[in-house]
Amino acid sequence: MANTYTQLYFHVVFAVKGRQNLISIQWKDELYKYIAGIINNKSQKLLIINGMPDHVHLLLSSSPNFNLSTLVGEIKSNSSRWINENRYVRGKFAWQIGFGAFTVSQSQLTVVTNYIKKQEIHHKTKSFREEYIEFLEAYEIDYDNKYIFE
Repeated sequence: MANTYTQLYFHVVFAVKGRQNLISIQWKDELYKYIAGIINNKSQKLLIINGMPDHVHLLLSSSPNFNLSTLVGEIKSNSSRWINENRYVRGKFAWQIGFGAFTVSQSQLTVVTNYIKKQEIHHKTKSFREEYIEFLEAYEIDYDNKYIFE
């Protein structure tokens, strides 16, 4: 669109179904590259991806005409299919239903990037549940505990 200028950033978080520790260090980099390809093919930009064995964090730069829910749905469905086709886990791999998405201002990009980059250090003292609830509360998002985790 002519004369339309935007800077839209989203910090997206989603978990393995049941918060199981299924993302192995042996293939997580391949998974992250696969997810990056999905995002790139949808003409969006991945700034950073990282996570833990039970969840993933993404920092995205997006165009104004994209649908975040559709993109995250495609990331989750295609990446879970890819994990299952490659037989990286016993049984069937699936992501938990839903996701968290938080807007990020230009001034906070470095802070969020460093936070995502240092997931391993951060989670030595804080569980994913604690982290996720802190995000919801910091962004003043109403939530029902029974729907947070399966």
